[in-house]
Amino acid sequence: MRLRHRKCIPSCSSNPRFVHSTHLDLLIFVKFFNFTSHCSNEFMRLFLKCICFQVDEDDYPWTHNKSNILAWLHKSLTRKSELAQCIATAMVGPRTWIGAIFNRTGPKSSGNNKYVDFNFTTLVQASEARYQRLRDRINVPYDETRVEHQKALVELWNLAYPDVTLKGLISDQWKEMGWQGVNPSTDFRGGGFLSLENLLYFAKTFPNGFRRLLLKQQGKRATWEYPFAVAGINISFMLTEMLELYLVKPRCQQCINFVKILGEDEDAFDVLYCIAFVMMDAQWLAMHASYMEFNEVLQVTRAQLERELALEDIYRIRDLPAFNLLYSWLF
Repeated sequence: MRLRHRKCIPSCSSNPRFVHSTHLDLLIFVKFFNFTSHCSNEFMRLFLKCICFQVDEDDYPWTHNKSNILAWLHKSLTRKSELAQCIATAMVGPRTWIGAIFNRTGPKSSGNNKYVDFNFTTLVQASEARYQRLRDRINVPYDETRVEHQKALVELWNLAYPDVTLKGLISDQWKEMGWQGVNPSTDFRGGGFLSLENLLYFAKTFPNGFRRLLLKQQGKRATWEYPFAVAGINISFMLTEMLELYLVKPRCQQCINFVKILGEDEDAFDVLYCIAFVMMDAQWLAMHASYMEFNEVLQVTRAQLERELALEDIYRIRDLPAFNLLYSWLF
């Protein structure tokens, strides 16, 4: 009886790129690690049979060496991952966007967060105060009847299209910016007023990057592009979930690291938003995505941000490897 795929190499289930590698890739992998110097010919034969899904239940050597083969395979995959990181560092350095993409895994990694016991007393006093202010911001809904909210929306239009006069708060013109209808207030929902503040911060602080994204000036664009404004709202909502801002105290490692960063930079969340937007667009282009794939692109972006925020040597938001991508858009 043939062994099923999942029985052969269960340790590879989290690495589909390896499972679906071609035989040529396998031979290169085997030769590179030179594992023939560490394994007997019989061990090598059984390993290759396992990879090619040709192992029989009655194969006596396989039965007695299965645990050793699987243990070696797991160790080899770990080495391959470490090698990728080393090559990326050697090519472009650990603080670059390309280096980060080289080690990118799938979007499901965002579900593997490990919770950490956290106490604000271990941080500077500013961290807790700024964290609470940020949490207060996410609880403010967009209210089209409030004058300050109306003014903020008009300001966003003027920053986006300084040479075009807005006809009104309800107008077909808003669709040009990427709102779904004639009244932007119906699009905020989960993003709240915070998402509008994020867009305003992006437009004021990084105007070149803002306009490149708004006008889709970077790279080869899809026929069905993502709507700019609605994408911005989704990014705001994604960040609030990723950083667990709905909790009184953060639990995951990247969330705790972010609170520490917040103690050093009060604008950390707004800058992170700008980074996430630029990163999302870069992923969009790299994946040759179209409108229906936006959520997938957003999840890949989230997974990359989680990895970078979990790095041990990140003390400021500008220490994130992806900040280099945003910085490159300043000129």
